[in-house]
Amino acid sequence: MLRPVLATLFLSVAAAAPASPQTTQPTIQASTPLRIGIAGLVHGHVGGFLRQNLHRTDIQLVGVAEPDKQLSETIAKQFSLSQDIFFASVEDMLVKTKPQAVLIYTNTYDHRAVVEACARHGLPVMMEKPLAVSNEDARAIQAAAQRGNIQVLVNYETTWYRSNRAAYDLVRENAIGDIRKVVVHDGHQGPKEINVEPWFLSWLTDPKLNGAGALFDFGCYGADLMTWLMDQRPDAVTAVTQRIKPDIYPRVDDEATIVLTYPKAQAILQASWNWPFSRKDMEVYGKTGYAITVAANAIRVRLPGQEEKMQDAKPLDPQESDSVNYLRAVVLGGMKPQGLSSLETNMIVTEILDAARQSAATGKTIHLTQSH
Repeated sequence: MLRPVLATLFLSVAAAAPASPQTTQPTIQASTPLRIGIAGLVHGHVGGFLRQNLHRTDIQLVGVAEPDKQLSETIAKQFSLSQDIFFASVEDMLVKTKPQAVLIYTNTYDHRAVVEACARHGLPVMMEKPLAVSNEDARAIQAAAQRGNIQVLVNYETTWYRSNRAAYDLVRENAIGDIRKVVVHDGHQGPKEINVEPWFLSWLTDPKLNGAGALFDFGCYGADLMTWLMDQRPDAVTAVTQRIKPDIYPRVDDEATIVLTYPKAQAILQASWNWPFSRKDMEVYGKTGYAITVAANAIRVRLPGQEEKMQDAKPLDPQESDSVNYLRAVVLGGMKPQGLSSLETNMIVTEILDAARQSAATGKTIHLTQSH
């Protein structure tokens, strides 16, 4: 079981929650920049990170490790970065720039090697979702984190959605009753269709480097949210995948549905590279009401004896309002990772994804053990 203190992280959609342990962490001086290194540039999310955060004074980019020299030069030129901070290997970057934390933007398969390198230097990491391509790699990452006594965080865009927090708080307040069914929709028209960078597309469509196609790329969001909401692993995982566009994606699935069963609840995770538009939303149905997220900041709620209402979700705690603030709170403020970004949660996410891949391949339901 995950820890029940997950319920105390943020404000409720209906009313302010009591102050949580995380909001009483020592104040982090904004003038103290966190020295960060970046490992890998092939994950397309790195561009968004640089665009959104290079201007910030509370972080300092001190090093970038990327073996592809041409890609390094492209990114350096695009973001006006000095060539002096670029290195061909993670080890070289860590030794010569001495970051306080490392952001991982490699393909998913390489997460293990980067975490193991950072653990040898005692450096915490935050990687782009998902944690790993297999249970074997997830366990190796966990072991490295324990040896190096480091924090391992997994960054999902949906972690910073006020709407998801509002739905979670309604569940924890028992406002909609016990969860009976959750439906999560994630995806877009397809990575090629939305014109992701060629170096990103190359590994997204490689079953070894990505773990699968849409199944891993977008199935991970629902697995993460459901593990957080239910505070436990599912009993069983059943998945169906398809290649609707084999001419574009001949090696991986582009359509996936994962069904998770719990003793008294069920989740349907719909991951797709075939949506007519980009979407990341969730429907949570309880015994007496429901909460449906609307984009990042709003929620539709129906409570017992009431009509449905659209509500703005409450702001998140500043320390947990985006990935940089969260990383700073963990590294500089000593905050203990919990919930969506935590290694504990994401070990279960990997179990779900690994089982889903096995289920889709065999046509059988995979039953998870409860002995972890």
